[in-house]
Amino acid sequence: MRHELFRLVLPVLAEQFLIFGIGFFDTLLSGQLGTQETSAIGLAAYVSWLGSTIFCLVSTGASAIVARHWGAGEFAEARRITARSLTLSLFVGMLVFVLLRELSNPFAMLMKMEGEQHRIAVEYLRFDAWSQCFAAFTQIAAASLRGAGDMRTPLCVLGMTNCVNIVVSSVCTWGWGPFPEMGVTGIVIGTVFAQACGAVLMAYLLFSGRGRIHVRFCDFGFDTTTARRIMRVGGPAALAGITKVSGHFAFLMVISRLSSRGFDGATFAAHFVGIRIEALSYLPAEAFGIAAAALVGQSLGAGQTNRALEVGREAVRQCIVYAALMTLGFLVFAPQIYALMHRSPEVAASGIPAFRLMALYQVPNTILIIYSCCLIGAGDTLFPLYCSLIGNVIVRVGLGYLCGVHWNGGLTGAWIGMGADNILRSILIAQRYRSGQWVYTKI
Repeated sequence: MRHELFRLVLPVLAEQFLIFGIGFFDTLLSGQLGTQETSAIGLAAYVSWLGSTIFCLVSTGASAIVARHWGAGEFAEARRITARSLTLSLFVGMLVFVLLRELSNPFAMLMKMEGEQHRIAVEYLRFDAWSQCFAAFTQIAAASLRGAGDMRTPLCVLGMTNCVNIVVSSVCTWGWGPFPEMGVTGIVIGTVFAQACGAVLMAYLLFSGRGRIHVRFCDFGFDTTTARRIMRVGGPAALAGITKVSGHFAFLMVISRLSSRGFDGATFAAHFVGIRIEALSYLPAEAFGIAAAALVGQSLGAGQTNRALEVGREAVRQCIVYAALMTLGFLVFAPQIYALMHRSPEVAASGIPAFRLMALYQVPNTILIIYSCCLIGAGDTLFPLYCSLIGNVIVRVGLGYLCGVHWNGGLTGAWIGMGADNILRSILIAQRYRSGQWVYTKI
């Protein structure tokens, strides 16, 4: 099992770092333009996260159900579920597109953005909404493939997407050759074009049979029984994700109110830079969690409950040392990290103390991510929802506001609430996993 888990983790880990690379490169580009551009991209990252979370309504259910059928040797049914899930991706993609286009202005207003900063953020969000139409198809297809144990096809797609994003964003931002200099607009053009290319490549691999699941046009369509089954698993997961994003967005509103002078672009940019770099710590945990979730679902489909229980424990054992090393790295190299990511000394002054605080809860965050993925892979999506309601909405926002705004603790004070949320949820999720009750979840 250890060998199989590690074999599945490697392509997912590479995929996670490619995802990080897209956000990292966009942040790096915006950091050379100014705090207004970094703030706009930071807000867009949270809004895009909302889109990805809504897609979980389909992708989580598809992954768990495909894994069960694949583990039971029912390959034709796994293929049919994948095709029906991709049909649903067209609906959720358009839903998110309309939603983000309409809410772009309210999102910027909630952050107390004004003037040029408000204009840049709204234009960026409205353009970025187009990428969600393509991202829905790619995300749901990738989830289905992972349920079948195919981690390499999503990696290939994301690798190409990353390369296209870097090239097109750079060309459009700085105006190389015949292309004019577009500034921050060039960054979002690169994002949309890259997502479109990724969706086209994913469709080609699925229909050509080059992935583990070979979909056919005759399997596509909508039937209420399959849709209900997918939603029954994915619904709580999507709701938990929306709750999490809502909590994070409310927390972002706290960040935008840390200064008594109104919106502070330097503090907002410092928060976003820190969140981006923190991904270096939790991306391996997400990779191990995704791989473990696939093995958990397949093990339960084959009736191997003891093996399903051991998968998550093994994933935590393999990943926790890395999290401890990243804690040390963040503590020591915080000044160098902020110097690389942004040219403004005000961003570094606000971000370095808070970033060093954030370093201290990377181990609990690793435990939280891996065990949550395993529970969701088994179809146990209600308990993570309850934990998200308590942690993200109450603890993170409430304590963050108290320490950051009310007690004038600044970004460091606000991030106390973020750390308390992660630690509390890691304890609750770990206890749920160790109880073993989730292995009897029916999907």
